Amino acid sequence: MILIADSGSTKTDWTLLHSPHPHSWDIVATFHTQGITPIHQTTDDIRQILAHELLPQLSTFSRASLVNSRALETPLLSQIQVFFYGSGCTPAHVPMMKRILAEVFPSEKNEIQSDLMAAARALCQHEEGIACILGTGANSCLYDGNGIVQNTPALGYILGDEGSGAVLGRLFMNAIFKNPLFVDIRDSYLKEQKLTQADVINKVYREPMANRFLATTSLYIREHLANPLLSDLVKQNFRQFFRSNIVPYQRPDLPVHFVGSMASTYQRQLEEAAQEENFHIGHILQSPMEGLIAYHGQ
Repeated sequence: MILIADSGSTKTDWTLLHSPHPHSWDIVATFHTQGITPIHQTTDDIRQILAHELLPQLSTFSRASLVNSRALETPLLSQIQVFFYGSGCTPAHVPMMKRILAEVFPSEKNEIQSDLMAAARALCQHEEGIACILGTGANSCLYDGNGIVQNTPALGYILGDEGSGAVLGRLFMNAIFKNPLFVDIRDSYLKEQKLTQADVINKVYREPMANRFLATTSLYIREHLANPLLSDLVKQNFRQFFRSNIVPYQRPDLPVHFVGSMASTYQRQLEEAAQEENFHIGHILQSPMEGLIAYHGQ
């Protein structure tokens, strides 16, 4: 059996696959737990999530559905190979995650990878391509069909992250307070969100998680996307993403694939930006899980 995990800062999606016959995989169940990010959480934090959130959900699925026996037990857990993909799975944190997972799933074949590798495998499978993540943050890589061979540093929403929800929010805030053309949008946004300019400054400069606050402006923009000023703002954010992050790969011949809420929500603006920057869009996925199931289920 294979257990695939796609983990972000707030939520982890888990999918359990079972192979009743060679080269044939069935989805047994899907689970959800809070996010697991080893770069921000201690080993005890992660153990608690596995013990109190994941394992109880696994135990609700009887072994009868798999092997005609009783509920999930430790011997069955030893038959599960885990592929864990996470935003905080840097090379320095991979050993820690391997040790923690091995306490529950003792397979020696457990694999820990970054969220960028999840995007590359889900989007490109075993083909060469450019894989991108566009959500609250942004990232990209050149993938050769086997591994990541080049990565333009994302640098975060202050120094980089072009194309992301956080940077879209930064551009939006700048426009509504500085561009006279955005006066009506400013008044509408502040009234709808029950905010003042002082509130915005406080949330960005004094409160934690400013990137998440900025990314929430995408909810307003999406609902008012018929306004050409907002549609163009989204497109300009994407155009800068191509210029700053994709051009350095010097591979205009390859398709550029995307995963994430920004790409799926603003697909038309993304395609227009790609065309204007002379790139070809490949696959666009809301989440990498579907592609990861296809990748590991082959």
